[in-house]
Amino acid sequence: MHQLDLSRHSPLLDPHLHVWGWEIPVYLFLGGMAAGAMILVPLLSARATPSRTLARLGLLAPGLVSVGMLALLLDLGHKLHAWRFYLAFRWTSPMSWGAWILVAVYPISLLFALAVLDPADLEALLARVPRLAGPLRALRAWAVARMAGLRRASVVVGAGLGVYTGILLSALGARVLWSSTVLGPLFLASGVSAGAALLVLFRLEAAERAWLVRVHLGALLAEAALLALFVLGHATGGAEGQAALALLTRGPYAVAFWGLVVGAGLALPALLEALEHRLHRLAALAPGLVLAGGLALRWVVVAAGQR
Repeated sequence: MHQLDLSRHSPLLDPHLHVWGWEIPVYLFLGGMAAGAMILVPLLSARATPSRTLARLGLLAPGLVSVGMLALLLDLGHKLHAWRFYLAFRWTSPMSWGAWILVAVYPISLLFALAVLDPADLEALLARVPRLAGPLRALRAWAVARMAGLRRASVVVGAGLGVYTGILLSALGARVLWSSTVLGPLFLASGVSAGAALLVLFRLEAAERAWLVRVHLGALLAEAALLALFVLGHATGGAEGQAALALLTRGPYAVAFWGLVVGAGLALPALLEALEHRLHRLAALAPGLVLAGGLALRWVVVAAGQR
């Protein structure tokens, strides 16, 4: 008679589970930051004629998404099969939604960037690719005529991309820490905050920077509120939820959670942004802290969720 091992360490009972490494938090972080850029750059450009620097930042989202997809490709076990995601669209699959949203980022972002590009930058581009001058001019004219629609499409796709980065985890209900409907909005708010922080690092005009600082502060407050709801949901979700939350609040990830995510990534940047008119030099630290906190948030959530 064979003995049954109930220790939960038997290879017959517990098959090998692939553990996500650093690639997934990086992918989620860059995707969230790209979402923030897709939302903020069009909204800011609609307020007034965009500066030359802001117009160039229309290319930020596809660049961030490309690097993020490279990190995702490194994590795939069968890299040559990635194209199979695009053979069909499954309404109930978050990964299917995400795959097609990532593709939609490119035409919308590139058309918008071409439409708002400064004339001097456009001429410089056409000089480098003279054979494409005619098609690019025609494409720019088409995009300029549909600027309002491109702005709306960019905001909608950006919001979808930001929410998807959280739903990708929350859809995996077997992982208690990830089983929260707050993850989607939380990662979206964090992405908008990170996108604003990244944009502030560039040399924008004073009015553009002032608007971004206000949006940045609002996004930080929204992220803090959603993070509190995420914690509260697990704290009141029974023994399993409390045990999963304990990994963040007082377990092996507590230092990173309280120190990097809450302290350095939310509380301190919010204080610096609120006192920017008094602390001009120290306020420059806020964007860097927010970016570090945004990456730390995804790292601790992904890592703790697999424990």
